[in-house]
Amino acid sequence: MPAYPDDSGSGSDYEEEDVVPRGVKKRGRPAKHVLAKRVRHDTIDSDVSLGPNATLYEIVRQGKMAMSSVVDDWIDAYKTDRNGALLDLIQFFIHASGCKGTVTPKMMQEVSEGFQDVIKQMTEQFDEDSGDYPLIATGAHHRKFRSSFCDFVQALVRQCQYEIIYDQFMMDNILTLLTELSNSQVRAFRHTSTLAAMKLMTGLVNVALQLSVSLDNTQRQYDAENNKNISKRASEKLDILMQKRKELEEQQSEIEGMLNGIFKGIFILRYRDFIAEIRALCMDEIGAWMRMFSKVFLTDSYLKYVGWTLHDKQKEVRTKCLNTLIGLYGDNDMTRDLKLFTSRFKDRIVSMTLDKEYDVAVLAIKLLYLILSNCGYDTPVLTSSDCESVYQLVFSCHRPVAVAAAEFLNKQLFMDKDVNPGYTKRGKRRGVNAPVITDLVLFYMESELHEHATYLVDSLWDVAGSMLKDWECMSDMLLEEPANDRDSLDQKQESALVDIMVCSVKQAAEGVPPTGRQGYSKKSASRDRKIAIEDRLKLTEHFTVALPSLLKKFHVDREKVVGLLQIPRYFELECYTTSRREKHLDELLTQLSVVMDKHTEHDVLEEVSRTFSHLCDDEFAIFSKVSIARRAVIDKWAENLRFSLAVFKEAGDNVDDEEVYNVVQNLKRLTHLFMFNDITQWDLYPQANMIIQMQQERSDSIPESMLLEAVKFIYYHLVYSLAGLKKSSTSSGVGSEDPRAAIGLLRKRTAEYLSSCEMLLAKSPYKKIQEESYMSICDLLVMFAPQLASSSPNLKSLVQRASEPLQHSLVDFIREFVFTMPDEDENEDDTAKIDALHQRRSLLAAICKLFVYNMVDLRLAAVVFQQYIRFYSDYGDIIKETISKTRHVNKLGCAQTLALSLKSLFRETVREQGGVLDQSSQEYGHMKELARRFALTFGLDQVKTRDAVAELHKEGIIFALKRDDTAYNESVAPPNLSFLGILVEFSAKLMRQDKRTVVHYLDKHISPHLLSNQDSSWIPLVTYRNSLLQGAGLDDDLRQAPAKSRRGRRKKNIEGELEPPATPISPATPMHQPQTPMTPQPHAQPTMAPQNSIGQPQLTSTVMRGKQQMRMTDDQMEYRPSQTLINTSMPMTPQHSMPPPQEYHHQMGYPMSVPQQSPIQQIGTPQYMQPSTSSGIYQQGASESYQGVVSPMTQPGMQTQSPYYGN
Repeated sequence: MPAYPDDSGSGSDYEEEDVVPRGVKKRGRPAKHVLAKRVRHDTIDSDVSLGPNATLYEIVRQGKMAMSSVVDDWIDAYKTDRNGALLDLIQFFIHASGCKGTVTPKMMQEVSEGFQDVIKQMTEQFDEDSGDYPLIATGAHHRKFRSSFCDFVQALVRQCQYEIIYDQFMMDNILTLLTELSNSQVRAFRHTSTLAAMKLMTGLVNVALQLSVSLDNTQRQYDAENNKNISKRASEKLDILMQKRKELEEQQSEIEGMLNGIFKGIFILRYRDFIAEIRALCMDEIGAWMRMFSKVFLTDSYLKYVGWTLHDKQKEVRTKCLNTLIGLYGDNDMTRDLKLFTSRFKDRIVSMTLDKEYDVAVLAIKLLYLILSNCGYDTPVLTSSDCESVYQLVFSCHRPVAVAAAEFLNKQLFMDKDVNPGYTKRGKRRGVNAPVITDLVLFYMESELHEHATYLVDSLWDVAGSMLKDWECMSDMLLEEPANDRDSLDQKQESALVDIMVCSVKQAAEGVPPTGRQGYSKKSASRDRKIAIEDRLKLTEHFTVALPSLLKKFHVDREKVVGLLQIPRYFELECYTTSRREKHLDELLTQLSVVMDKHTEHDVLEEVSRTFSHLCDDEFAIFSKVSIARRAVIDKWAENLRFSLAVFKEAGDNVDDEEVYNVVQNLKRLTHLFMFNDITQWDLYPQANMIIQMQQERSDSIPESMLLEAVKFIYYHLVYSLAGLKKSSTSSGVGSEDPRAAIGLLRKRTAEYLSSCEMLLAKSPYKKIQEESYMSICDLLVMFAPQLASSSPNLKSLVQRASEPLQHSLVDFIREFVFTMPDEDENEDDTAKIDALHQRRSLLAAICKLFVYNMVDLRLAAVVFQQYIRFYSDYGDIIKETISKTRHVNKLGCAQTLALSLKSLFRETVREQGGVLDQSSQEYGHMKELARRFALTFGLDQVKTRDAVAELHKEGIIFALKRDDTAYNESVAPPNLSFLGILVEFSAKLMRQDKRTVVHYLDKHISPHLLSNQDSSWIPLVTYRNSLLQGAGLDDDLRQAPAKSRRGRRKKNIEGELEPPATPISPATPMHQPQTPMTPQPHAQPTMAPQNSIGQPQLTSTVMRGKQQMRMTDDQMEYRPSQTLINTSMPMTPQHSMPPPQEYHHQMGYPMSVPQQSPIQQIGTPQYMQPSTSSGIYQQGASESYQGVVSPMTQPGMQTQSPYYGN
């Protein structure tokens, strides 16, 4: 086999021979170019119409001609004048790099060794205004140019393969040019030449493959002729074959030299280039060489470059590597040559399934699937731990990753299973999918990381949908006993199967992935909707018959019943009548009643109530039957409640636990029925209200559970009563009853209930009772708000407004139960912590709604707003949205509330610090940070928030300058004067003219001589006034006049305006007054004078600080945000951690050749606009250390560094 390029040499053949452009050094006038006349270089990137003088670059860029025709024209020109045609080709590569320079024949004559001088001159003619070049520029023209460029290069090799590439002129010069361009510091040259060289080598590999085939055929013909008898042997034919073989060997030798030159001179360096696109195209092309000529390139000497680059830092490079390997492992004939590579890089591929880029993780899983399918080696390639790491990805929140993992799981566990399903004890043959479903149940139970069957079902839906839709087999496995005891399911396995079956029913009926899944199109196709309708009909036909039997068997099992009761919500209810299945409907209704009798758990009763509500739909013919059954259930439990409550009342102080239990359970069932069904016509309000009245009379007479259910029941009764009155008012007509009596009764009951809840909120010792009373009050205040009168005028008398004591009770409850640090209990699991956080967020959101819609005095929201920083991680989004909504409704009121929040926090801090505020304390920094956050909520539109910001400054000035009337002393600073240091944070939000107004307002309340007071207590006043002066245009008017005026004309500034006269430094006027922008400028670095005396205070507003200036952070404050709890109720994506790459030459079991030092200098880390260059797209010089993907090997002449990781 011929010696094709490897990495053991020192460079290309033409580099070692110091090849120079042939024909260029000839003296005399050069021949005229046959292909095209040179055009002005400034028209290269413009859309010029093709004409007789069009350049080769313009022809390829336009893409209006077939590349084969373009190459044919060039070949004709080359045969006429090869120097001119070569010059055109060189100019093509220069222009394709985005350079507008022109290579002249004179430059070619001056060439002595290579093209360094030409490249240097072209480098100086780059466009400095833009860093784009054709390969990376945007637009349809440039996207098309890349493909046309690649087609042209490959067509050039293909159509020159029989003659021109062997003339030792064209290819030697082009390869020398591309090699030196690829070593350039200019990214455009390096990228374009590398792409051209890689496509050139792809074409040469194809030529080498054809030469190898021709050589084998010639040798076979020669051997066949030579083996004939001497009498039959044709000597002339042998001579011809011998000559042909010699020619082919010479051509093959030349192709080998070209391939070696490109591989060693360009690929070895550029696969480590700093630019990710260059590394990616190298990986893409080496994969094409391996697939095209596997006999030569599919060896470990070349595969190692792909393996090393799997550790690349950039996503696109890792993606190209994986795509290359997928193409190789997808061919069964190539897998036997990948055995050693697989054993060495398998761990890295497995770790890439957890890549931080989901696209890379999907490709890694697909590659492992191909390895599992096609690599049939003596020992299994993937271990059990490797497979398990992929199995768990079916629970990933990213759907493409989960589906790819499901394909792998399906291949490993479910496919190609030839197992006899067996029979049941009744002799019925079990379903074909019974063994596979059993394996799925076992896998689901063994997956301890997650407990979400809905994610597992969604992952397998596209892969094993037929198995998941085999509901008949699942039902038989639950209802029938298998003949073989080994096939039977225990209690936990049956619960897992029910969970999977319910999730598959939901997936089939809705046809969309579950909530929390990402990475898929939200729009469902018409085909998917059609399939969902068909699946809904199929599941209805099966479960209308099977569900009553399943409920009958498992009616005492809470976990299974909760799942089974969800299935009727996905029925097509008209099937009960169209398919004549009323009998099965009666059985289902009977089982619902039985389940309600047997269970008292919250989730079971809720599912029963929800199922009754879904089945009792007046749009279907089954409405009357279901309504009668539901009425019978309600009658039963209503009568039980009346009887048990009467017994409880008669018992008095001698009541026992059984009597309490009966009342609680009866009321509990009716409350859950009330959640989704209207049972107001039974009028059980007096019974429930009697429980609350008994508690008010004697607080220890009613147990907590009974009182809690009574509060819930009355709430639902009032809500449904209001909904009924609204409905009757919209449909009122002739013959309808007068609703005034019902309205009066509802008004009385609502007022009575709100009064009772207010009492319970204030005096109840039970937290659950307080929370339920609080939520009921908040919700009813919204439902019975003044807006009710506008939507339904006849219900105006029902409007309820919160009294002032009630408002304060609600705020006190929030302060006590929401804005408190939860106790850290190590024994409490994360789920309980998350549930507690969600409950607290719900409590806060309830009162925030009242603030937004002005149902509660907005000033009370100061208690909530001042906790914005302290509880930012838990409630920051809710508080921020509340501020935004309240400002939209009432700008001035919101501003006053923000000011009140800061003032109350200021008073509290001063009181805690003993009456004197320490401005260096963490508490003071916390207040300034809170003010800065409040200022950010005003947004960028100063016109909209103008009045609100001005009002906030007014409130702050009044508070800061307020004195105690009993002991007035003007020389002593007001006690709250430090508040102006906090108010500075809002100065940047004032408009220019408003700053003047605020300054005048401030000056009216202070004496002028106070501004020159040297006492440190007056510094906040000077600082605040200076913040207002910045950008207010009052520098000349409000500062003291200079003692001596300047003579002569004043100097003009840059804009042509006269500069103001110099102002003497005073305590009220800092040395520098930079203009303050209307909005915070993150990169602005205001020039501040050093604070050299007390009389020259400096602005400390964090609004006007840059990124690099110090600012007090949350972790530096005493009030730290509470720990952020992550909702783990939905499966989270596993942490993406990658092991460091292993050194390849330490892993390989055979000696590997180490690349020697390349004669081409290595490219380092690019930098734009070096001092020695003039182009805006220049990169770093070769003398700097290289930053890129390198092999773990230590190579002479190559900079080594820590390898890149995929994450």
